[in-house]
Amino acid sequence: MPYTDVHTEKSMAKALKDKFAIAAALQEIGALLELKGGQYFKARAYKSGARAVSELTEDIGKLIKENRLTLVKGIGYALAKQIQALYLTGEAPMLNELRAQLPSGIIELSRVPGLSVQKVERLQQALDISSVDELKAACEAGRVRHVKGFGAKTEQKILDAIAGHENREQLIHIHHAWRISERLVEYLATARGFIRGDVAGATRRWKETVSEIVVVAAAKKPLALIDHFRRFPLVLRLESQTRQHCSVRLSEGYEATLIVTPPDQFAVALLQATGSDAHLKRLDQIATKKKLSMFKNGPRRLKSEREVYKRLGVQYVPPELREDAGEIEAALKAALPEDLITTENIQGMVHCHTIYSDGKHSVEQMVATAESMGMKYITITDHSPTAFYAGGVKIDRLQRQWEEIDRVQEQTKIRILKGTESDILADGSLDYPDWILEQFDVIVASIHSRYKMNEDQMTRRVVTAMQQPVFKIWGHALGRLIQRRPPFDCRVEEILDVIAESPAAIEINGDPYRLDMEPRWIREARKRKIKFVISVDAHSMNALHNVKYGVGIARRGWVRKSEVLNALGVKTFQKAVRPI
Repeated sequence: MPYTDVHTEKSMAKALKDKFAIAAALQEIGALLELKGGQYFKARAYKSGARAVSELTEDIGKLIKENRLTLVKGIGYALAKQIQALYLTGEAPMLNELRAQLPSGIIELSRVPGLSVQKVERLQQALDISSVDELKAACEAGRVRHVKGFGAKTEQKILDAIAGHENREQLIHIHHAWRISERLVEYLATARGFIRGDVAGATRRWKETVSEIVVVAAAKKPLALIDHFRRFPLVLRLESQTRQHCSVRLSEGYEATLIVTPPDQFAVALLQATGSDAHLKRLDQIATKKKLSMFKNGPRRLKSEREVYKRLGVQYVPPELREDAGEIEAALKAALPEDLITTENIQGMVHCHTIYSDGKHSVEQMVATAESMGMKYITITDHSPTAFYAGGVKIDRLQRQWEEIDRVQEQTKIRILKGTESDILADGSLDYPDWILEQFDVIVASIHSRYKMNEDQMTRRVVTAMQQPVFKIWGHALGRLIQRRPPFDCRVEEILDVIAESPAAIEINGDPYRLDMEPRWIREARKRKIKFVISVDAHSMNALHNVKYGVGIARRGWVRKSEVLNALGVKTFQKAVRPI
């Protein structure tokens, strides 16, 4: 039986004027191409196109009418034709073709480990199975074992795989969590009766990874908004639903939860849905002592979370601090910092790569993008020679880069600072000879190799680097790649003690796969009065937007505006980070 999807099929009955429905169809094409095999790059292009469409700020109909779709980043000519067809007719030739070639329910069923397209086809033909629930029921009834190529052992393995998949916590990187959450709130806002909505959960607390997307919304008719939520084109299946709560599985595999509340309960609902559980428990204890009820038939007509905290008699705690890591004690004394760093405070982009090393764009392109974002300065910090695998810049090419920077500087108002991301070598010395290092405007000193040194060796290596006489910024300090590589072993507090007495600052890296260093170590650095730089570690123009993720991690570490060097004006910043 050819592939069909009830959710999408209904939406395809007429022309698609909704960008989210078009994005869902493109996402489906990408997923089906991926499952079909042999078309990885084409599949990725459709998934990227789906994301581009869902994030459009301009009316998609106008873009199509004026033939401007291909001007949108991520949308080429072939993709534009499919989008136009979807918009005008509700159908896309490629999607129809893929649905005819693949078995029903393949996207959902393929998420069960061990189920290939061929196995799904056999199950479809023999038992008319097109969903995980149907597959589970068939296995429990002992019907799958009779299908050719399966058997009792395979049947049990499928049941175990389904159970493991249902219980497995899928972690979402923070940048994806925010992307999806914001699209979801934007979609909910199109519903009649929607009053207000906000992102909640660990996403709002800017945790590095989150387990689910959580949105809180206020509406006069909660069930009507839940029905609208279930029609979000990226919804794959319903997980659970009550009168004020609905959880779904999205086509990207993530779980999303909507909590709907009457308008006068929104503030308390948002606070509760944001967490963390440990923070809420402490608030509940305070409420109990004051004979208040916060979360069970809690107070109404409180317009904001600030009013909730005020009612409890404690200082307002920003979402990023709600981890029961000392914030309650500080709030009771009104001792929380009121001037936590914000994205608006950042005046300069630090740690930017170009085509001189492993960046995707030129000096001119990176500078123009930073200027368009309102920045006052940008540091160009390509890799040093030892990072040969990343196109490290040798001295002769460094001279050419400096000449190019001078040419670009003549054409722009934003200040361009000449820098390097200098490798910290195994013995703790910095790449490039001293006479070159001294000529830079800024030095980011980072480790890119030999991560498996033991604790003593790595501590000695970093300490030696931080004690070098030139001022340097310790880049992506502990070398972690979230969910891929753990921080390297070293005695962090010993290194922080050295930095406190050395010409150095610490980078808070905004690359969403790094977000290094961790908030607990940031707080330790703050105790030692160490200064920070919030960087983007940008290898492309788009990655300059990483600054918000760096700010998010910095706020989780309680970092104040006065502690961030690139919250300073260009002259003060340049003076603060000058190597000598």
